[in-house]
Amino acid sequence: MRKALLAACCLVTTACKTAEPVPTPPPAAPAPPPVAEVKPLPPGLDGAALNEQADPCEDFYEYACGNWVKTTEIPADRPRWSRGFDAISSRNEEILRDILVAASEGKAPRGTAYAQKLGDFYGACMDEAQLEASLPALKAELAKVTAVKSAKDLAQVVGTLHARSVFPLFHFGSSNDLKDASQMIGEVDQGGLGLPDRDYYLKDDEKSKALRDAYAEHVKNTFVLLGETPEVAAKSAAAVMAVETALAKASMTRVERREPKNLYHRLERKGLKTTAPGFAWDVYFPAAGAKDVQAINVTHPAFFQEVDRLVKATKPDAWKPYLTWNYVASVTPALPKAFQEERFRFTAQNLTGAKADVPRWKKCVRFANGALGEALAQPFITQTFGVEGKTTTQQMVVEIEKAFERNLDTLAWMDAPTREQALVKVRKIVNKIGYPDKWREYDALEVERASFLTTYVNASAFEQARQLAKIGQPVDKAEWLMSPPTVNAYYNPPFNEIVFPAGILQPPFFNREATAAVNFGAMGMVVGHEITHGFDDEGRQYDAEGNLRDWWTKGSDEAFRQRVSCVKEQYDGYTAVDELKVNGALTLGENVADLGGLKLAHAAMEAWLGGDAEAAKQANSYRFTPSQQFFLGYAQSWCSKYRTPFARQMAVVDPHSPPYWRVNGPVGNLPLFQQAFQCKEGAKMVRPAAQRCEVW
Repeated sequence: MRKALLAACCLVTTACKTAEPVPTPPPAAPAPPPVAEVKPLPPGLDGAALNEQADPCEDFYEYACGNWVKTTEIPADRPRWSRGFDAISSRNEEILRDILVAASEGKAPRGTAYAQKLGDFYGACMDEAQLEASLPALKAELAKVTAVKSAKDLAQVVGTLHARSVFPLFHFGSSNDLKDASQMIGEVDQGGLGLPDRDYYLKDDEKSKALRDAYAEHVKNTFVLLGETPEVAAKSAAAVMAVETALAKASMTRVERREPKNLYHRLERKGLKTTAPGFAWDVYFPAAGAKDVQAINVTHPAFFQEVDRLVKATKPDAWKPYLTWNYVASVTPALPKAFQEERFRFTAQNLTGAKADVPRWKKCVRFANGALGEALAQPFITQTFGVEGKTTTQQMVVEIEKAFERNLDTLAWMDAPTREQALVKVRKIVNKIGYPDKWREYDALEVERASFLTTYVNASAFEQARQLAKIGQPVDKAEWLMSPPTVNAYYNPPFNEIVFPAGILQPPFFNREATAAVNFGAMGMVVGHEITHGFDDEGRQYDAEGNLRDWWTKGSDEAFRQRVSCVKEQYDGYTAVDELKVNGALTLGENVADLGGLKLAHAAMEAWLGGDAEAAKQANSYRFTPSQQFFLGYAQSWCSKYRTPFARQMAVVDPHSPPYWRVNGPVGNLPLFQQAFQCKEGAKMVRPAAQRCEVW
């Protein structure tokens, strides 16, 4: 502008002077081409996590999470770290710690239920000097709960331990009658193992043998800490291994236990006594806190036949090492530091790979959440959970349930009678979001600030008594099986309900600032996943009322089995870690739910955007299309890193596939994904049509 004014002035000025030749201006330069608008990244997605050098059609997990995996370090005290579950859990624990510290100082947030118990529980747990003084009390208790001189003594001791949620030999609790979901009955189940799975005791490969040797050494070291000489402790450890190996051999596999019918044998107390007559059940049940129980499901009768054999074949006093080990292992968090360090050493080296033990405050937060979860949840909810989150999630659930209903009409493999029953079931699903309508009471829980060992045992006994009190009572369908701060979600077949605790309704799963497309990919997929669980290979066997009942026609049943066999075969071909493959049978239900959940959530997202012009406008104003945002939102909620020992453990025990395959596995079956990223036939994320799996 200044140059133009000077020229004009000059022109006027020069016109008043002697005229001079006016130079010819140079030709104008061509206008530069327009710069393409660079649209911003949608809120809710992490641009730093993306590896845009990767091809989403070749490895979508690498594309969505590659830089996150490259730059993220697993915290020293963790066996894994994920952008979703673990990051949220870590944030939640800090909030819970602040609440508990305040309660322990008498400054709990106003309205905190059971503030005194919360404060005393946390204060006792954090008093490490007091933990160091707990060994005499432990030994005094062990003298009482391991003294066995007869078969009746064994039943008495086992019952006493079970009443404290210490479970040698087997588990005892309450459960819905699978054939009548309105009834709560007693249930005895296989158990009594110290390692995570029966297979650890039975496999003959070198790594399994080495792990067993390490476990026996760990048990021996624990007995040494109790005061035994190394020689005696080695014999005690051998006795423990002998009992646990026998129980492992009689146990069902995790795959066998995925079949609900395998776990239902309502033999009643009379039938249990016939199955295992060598165990003094009439002594056991009063000691366990269920003197009059008669209605009992025996999940695996053959296992209790082995318990009977062991009782008859083992001298009474030979049970002491096994019973001692069970009790000590169960209360280790309340024992001197040497016991906790020994447990950490074994688990870190053999099962988790963690580089440092969990800080004491984190342990105490977790124990408090386990013991007094619904009291601790109330101030947590006040601080973290807004009305908007609950309302939006509820709307999301409704939209996805509608998508399931619409999808039923497209399933050519399902006949009309079965489709009608499926429709009835999905319409009866109960949705629980955020927190319970009625909070649990903890008046009967005795908390002693002066002794965490006593408090820890009291809390375990309190919970077991609560469980056993359900037997013979109507089912309480208002009950939650997780505390609200928990970062998880579940489908409960006998209740025909889906539950989303407040803990998970946070970024990256649910983000108030994110586009609808991102939220549907992350949280919406979780919702669709849990709905699909009602119709996976296990859930589909329960009817709308939660009863184990076959409501499928023969033709639809056969067609379903063909489709899930495709999913099993697909995941059997994936490598979990090292030489270990994904177990397609163990992970089948979760894989079916992932596949169905993605499809349903995407359909619900499209319906949502189709009915909300403002949300659609927002979703379309960013550099990724709504469908691309959806799949990226899904994938980035699963960005994870595992330490190798933990990955190996999960390959054996976890019914979920590794996160890498939870992302890449289902998208390869979805034309929706291939369209979103314009993937061509032959790309790794495009399964050949003949191998493509679709169930729901």
